Amino acid sequence: MKTEDLIAGLARDAKAAGPSLHGRLMIAAAAAATVAFALMMLSIGTRPDLASAMGTVLFGQKLLLVATLAVAALALLRAAARPEADLPKSVLVLPALIFLFGVGHEVATQPAAVFGARLVGNNSALCLVAIPLLATAPLAIFLAALRRGAPQSAMQAGALAGFAAGTIAAFFYGLHCADDSPFFVVTWYTIGVALMSAAGALLGRRMLAW
Repeated sequence: MKTEDLIAGLARDAKAAGPSLHGRLMIAAAAAATVAFALMMLSIGTRPDLASAMGTVLFGQKLLLVATLAVAALALLRAAARPEADLPKSVLVLPALIFLFGVGHEVATQPAAVFGARLVGNNSALCLVAIPLLATAPLAIFLAALRRGAPQSAMQAGALAGFAAGTIAAFFYGLHCADDSPFFVVTWYTIGVALMSAAGALLGRRMLAW
């Protein structure tokens, strides 16, 4: 059988079997967000000054960056779940612009003497634990949804499932974390999300291969 015929057959089978792949991933995303939020509230809760923090530029910028990354991750994951995967890398443009603005604003408004302290913050250790823990169940949800897909690369799809799970977890962790500096967010949130991407790649290689 030619590769083109195999891909066409898989596409026909996917359409004939229940909800579309896009629908399953959207349901998985809603479930992942619900679980991550519930786990956050049951474990660490929101920051005590959340109401006042919501009025600050840095807090809003932090959540906006992570939220746009989560949306981008879901778009990439949806594309990677299909055998004819063509990843829409343009979805990363908006998060990149928010990142550049945030770091540029931090450099322009803060003295160089405090850069190190703002990067390390007060919650770096918790960040590296909380994001992966909050993302574990969402990763499992995304991998389960992908098992009915036909990703061109199992590792790539798994990595993007981890990326999506990690960014969703990071968004809700951001409601607890009092470190709003772009230096802190870009460093520690990124490490936490990267850990989940690596875990997703390893699990995807085993669970999603076809």
